[in-house]
Amino acid sequence: MKEIGIVSNYFDHVNAAAIKLSSPLKVGDKIKVTGGETEFEQEVKSMQIDKKAVEKAKKGDEIGVIVKQKVR
Repeated sequence: MKEIGIVSNYFDHVNAAAIKLSSPLKVGDKIKVTGGETEFEQEVKSMQIDKKAVEKAKKGDEIGVIVKQKVR
């Protein structure tokens, strides 16, 4: 798997991660989250840009994604 971006923030109350993309991403893609004690894979079921649902995002976008585990 290639790196698609960096987690820039985590919102505990909604289990969401903000990710600054370095590669395009779309709903249905599988991502792997790694760092510190965290390592898991999941499918992107939905994502948002500026609180609006989107199907795909491009390099440079900052997206919000619901994640199944806490990320740091």
